[in-house]
Amino acid sequence: IIILRQTWPPPVGCSCARSAPASPVPSPCSPDPHGASHSLKFTDKHEWIRVEEDGIGTVGISNFAQEALGDVVYCGLPEVGTQLAQQDEFGALESVKAASELYSPLTGEVVEVNTLLADRPGLVNSSCYKDGWLMKMTIAKPAELDSLMDEPAYERYIRSIED
Repeated sequence: IIILRQTWPPPVGCSCARSAPASPVPSPCSPDPHGASHSLKFTDKHEWIRVEEDGIGTVGISNFAQEALGDVVYCGLPEVGTQLAQQDEFGALESVKAASELYSPLTGEVVEVNTLLADRPGLVNSSCYKDGWLMKMTIAKPAELDSLMDEPAYERYIRSIED
């Protein structure tokens, strides 16, 4: 995700800097009720992917990203059948304070989009790792997973951009 109308972290001296998200994966937007997020891989643009048992990847945005965006009011998602290369733009999210583009974490084909988000885009905020997922895709090049960050690496990345 790249925030278009807001920079994050905010400029030095900005009062909103005090409210910066402390962790990319805190509650209530937890990857699962037991806190096990080892199956999530993150991009440097704050998308995540989870490889399901059937080999399909579920894609969403991180807690850090949804907090930076604020209340999501619109989700522009791709059509089923769309072919994506890693880092291709696949959609956009709009919130009350920003708009952001979405980028594919891997190469593959979109096999499902979260149709609930048309009427309930706020699920991206309230349940970013569960009900607020964006799309599901095939994984054409599994080796690309190695270029993504696991949760500890992503947390270090977030800390580095917050400093």
